[in-house]
Amino acid sequence: MSAKGVRLTTAIIGVGNIGGALARHLVAGSESVVVAAKSESRAEALAQELGPLARGASVEDAIAGADAVVFAVWLDTIRELIATHARLLEDKVVVDPSNPVGFDENGQIRRTLPDDQSAGSVVAALLPASAHYVKAFGTLGADALAGSANRDPRRAVLFYATDDDVAATTIERLIRAAGFDPLKAGGVADLGRIEGPGGDLTQFGLSGELLDLDQARAAVAAELPDRKVLSRSPDYLPT
Repeated sequence: MSAKGVRLTTAIIGVGNIGGALARHLVAGSESVVVAAKSESRAEALAQELGPLARGASVEDAIAGADAVVFAVWLDTIRELIATHARLLEDKVVVDPSNPVGFDENGQIRRTLPDDQSAGSVVAALLPASAHYVKAFGTLGADALAGSANRDPRRAVLFYATDDDVAATTIERLIRAAGFDPLKAGGVADLGRIEGPGGDLTQFGLSGELLDLDQARAAVAAELPDRKVLSRSPDYLPT
C-alpha cells in the first residue's frame, strides 16, 4: 500500500549500487517493489531478502506490472531498454538516475556526452509521448544513498527535475518513502544541475555535503558555479 492508501508498484531495473539501495529503502518505507536485472537470479535473491513487499521478475514483466519504473543502470543500457520496451512504458512514470559518465582506457572517469547535453535529455527524448519523465536518485554516491535515509534530526534532501506534474507527485512520494526530503531542482532544462560529473547539485558538486531542506533550497536558488570535473571514479555509478 502507499501514501493515503493508494497502491503504487515501483519496478527497479538494476540491483547494483543504486537499485539495491533504493529497493531496500522503499520496502522499509512500506512501498511495493518489483526488482529485475540482467541476472534474474540476482534480482530474485534481493527480492527474497526484502520480504513480502518485493518480488523478482524479468525486465519485461517488471515494467509491465509497475506504475513507476526506475532505470538504475548505465545510460547506454537505458537506451537499449527503452528501445526494446517502449510500448510497455506508455503512461508510466519513468525515473532516470543516469549520469553521462564512463571510463577511458586508463580507468579514469570521463564524460560521455557533450558538455551542453544531459543524459536526461537523451532518455526523455526516447520515451513514448505518454510517459511521465523525471530525473532522480542519481545525485548521491552509493554509500550516501544507502546510509543516509531517515537522517536525524533533519532528513537529507534528494533533488529531482521534471516538467511533468504526475511524475513530480510520484517521485516526491517515493523520495519520502525512501527516507529523504524531496526538492525540485527545476525542469528538463535544468537536468545538468543534478547529473555528474559536473552538476552543482550532486553530492560531488556540493563537495560531499548532504543538505537538509533549508540548505538545499538555498543551493537551488544560488548562482551556478563553474562546473567541476571528477578525476576519480564516482560511487554513484549503478554497478
